[in-house]
Amino acid sequence: MKHAGMSLALVLGLAACAPPASLQPDSPGPQISGNGICDASRVAWAVGQKATQDTMAKVWKQSGSGLIRPLAPNQAATMDFRPDRITVHIDADNVISQLECG
Repeated sequence: MKHAGMSLALVLGLAACAPPASLQPDSPGPQISGNGICDASRVAWAVGQKATQDTMAKVWKQSGSGLIRPLAPNQAATMDFRPDRITVHIDADNVISQLECG
């Protein structure tokens, strides 16, 4: 019985780590796209655009990134390099000012 309780706890713990439904393959909405390697040159068109949900979804998909990280002015961010992440710098007017991988 003790092992069954531990197994249940493990299953529930792993379920909590699952991506939200909007990121799972069978659901509509943004998908993890491309090969997971960011290419910011493919989304240079987005600089100067409003950072709407639709624009951000296009940036994510077209960059080939597995992750997207929007950054507001003066927002703290980790310095770790992630080749699968596109960072979208957004100014105070909600306009995309810079795109970079990592």
